[in-house]
Amino acid sequence: MKIVGLNLDIIWKDKLANFQLIEDQLQNQHADIFLLPEMFSTGFCMDAAEVADRNEESLNFLKKISKEKKSAFCGSIPMYYNGKFYNRMYFVQPDAEIGFYDKRHLFSFSGEDTVYTPGKEKVIIHYKGFRFLLQICYDLRFPVFARNNDDYDAILYVANWPDKRVGAWEHLLKARAIENLSFVFGLNRIGTDGNDLFYQESSHCFFADGTEISQKEGNIVSAELDIDQLKDFRNHFQFLNDRDNFSIQL
Repeated sequence: MKIVGLNLDIIWKDKLANFQLIEDQLQNQHADIFLLPEMFSTGFCMDAAEVADRNEESLNFLKKISKEKKSAFCGSIPMYYNGKFYNRMYFVQPDAEIGFYDKRHLFSFSGEDTVYTPGKEKVIIHYKGFRFLLQICYDLRFPVFARNNDDYDAILYVANWPDKRVGAWEHLLKARAIENLSFVFGLNRIGTDGNDLFYQESSHCFFADGTEISQKEGNIVSAELDIDQLKDFRNHFQFLNDRDNFSIQL
């Protein structure tokens, strides 16, 4: 399983320009899954009434490029649905099968919780023999919600995580991999956004023991996920068998 993430310098509030930028930068890339950052079509923007998709324009772009490249595409967008705004992470397969996850933990420090509606469900996608847990940015700080109940093999995090706090991002990605005996692929954006926040290159993929397995070239970060290697590691170190039993009240 090959995953390619795009370290995208998102153009502020310009969907069409970001769509073109993504197509250009992924033109010669091949993967089973392509990962795009949080709010890849607009940047992490609280002007939801202005930027949120109302006619599925970003989803239609994902469906189009997924079909063309015969690969799954995954990333989040601001979405208007049934009178509410969501930070919605789509997982689009080449056959047009669509899954999505609405961000559970909204970033109150930026006021995201006053604009967007939190999701209520933990979402796991089955694709090509892997089980993927979908997570968005601030979710990373809440390990209980992401706890592996032996129901997934990898976590996909997409983010707009500023340089000022990037140390926490990198340490927590590795921690989530170790504590959940899972692959963790964390994709961050790069560049400077419309709020003058800077984002350094900080995308990573970790194996279940905390070893980094990603490779980087230009704006591309890629990793090969071996399900048999993961199964062997889990069979040898059966730490998940000793996990606490609990339920989450949403």
